[in-house]
Amino acid sequence: MLKLSIQDITLNQAHQDKQSAIAFLAEQLTNKGLVESHYLSGMQAREAQNSTFLGNGIAIPHGTTDTRDLVKQTGVAIAHFPNGVDWGNGNIVYLAIGIAAKSDEHLGILKQLTKVLGDEGVEQALKNAQNAEQIIALLNGETQFNIDFDASHIQLDFPASDMIQMSAVSAGLLKNSGSVASEFVADIVAKTPTHLGQGVWLVSSNKGVNKTGMAFVTTANQCQLDGKSVSALITFAGCNDAHRKQLAIVTELVATKSIDTLLGKSANELIALFTPDSDAISSTAELSESSSANNSAVFKIRNAHGLHARPGAMLVACAKKFESAITVRNLDSDSKPVNAKSLMKVIGLGVKHGHQLEFVANGDDAPAALEAIGSAIQSGLGEG
Repeated sequence: MLKLSIQDITLNQAHQDKQSAIAFLAEQLTNKGLVESHYLSGMQAREAQNSTFLGNGIAIPHGTTDTRDLVKQTGVAIAHFPNGVDWGNGNIVYLAIGIAAKSDEHLGILKQLTKVLGDEGVEQALKNAQNAEQIIALLNGETQFNIDFDASHIQLDFPASDMIQMSAVSAGLLKNSGSVASEFVADIVAKTPTHLGQGVWLVSSNKGVNKTGMAFVTTANQCQLDGKSVSALITFAGCNDAHRKQLAIVTELVATKSIDTLLGKSANELIALFTPDSDAISSTAELSESSSANNSAVFKIRNAHGLHARPGAMLVACAKKFESAITVRNLDSDSKPVNAKSLMKVIGLGVKHGHQLEFVANGDDAPAALEAIGSAIQSGLGEG
């Protein structure tokens, strides 16, 4: 599998436009013995077809399918532009990954990048990166931007009779998910939480924290601490500032004396409240499949190299023409349904030649959307 490494990165590059940047990457690929010297023409042709800008300051210039014969060996060349390069339409690129691929080995890179392209803060972090190690850590998703908080961090109506049990349960949830170590659990249990009001309490620690995370526990019993009721406990594990949004939400609820509104929420509602930027399409997609069976269709991908950037972009562009909510699932993998209007999510499905995709559409124009998607796939998604 093709992987990115620090040896692939050239730091502190400065280019006035993307044509110059692409020429530099083509030269690097040539010097590494990965491509023939005139592979640049293929990269330029590909860029003319459709921008290779992905988002969050990242672009992936590469050749066309017609120039695959110019590739000697699959590989990449990565250039870091701390001052940015205008990639057109106001998109600024701080990191460009020049790709030379003989077949579909580069799909792994595209799938890998989906981990970071939706994270707020990645673009600024790439701009400010000081060394190749920092860049690789960012691309590998090792730099945390979003808090760890999902259903595994929530325990509702636990039969706790005191705060110690509440603390132990909340810390245990974080430990079970790998966010913290035993040191964190011991520290949380020994602490006295802060009362936020209306039966909701908060406790936090930075000891033994692997990843910043949050847990939420409520009790089915009536218990008290220092004469105040105990209904819920919010627990923060912090090793960076990934929890700043969640703290702001808690602060606002306290300021408006509405912190007790947390007590009536389901796990899904809590996740939606505290992680509003998370992709919740997977859970809703399963509902739409059962409720709209008539608005689903399965199509086989005909493209020889699967859904790489260009055909993927064509598919997403087709889906975006319609108002309906559209999800897609790769039936030849263990993937969940994702938003068909998100290029990163579609590429992340790892679709290869012959894979079958199941589309589900919900909306007034759902039948037309599925018909158009089917026609686009049948025509080759811009690749004939």
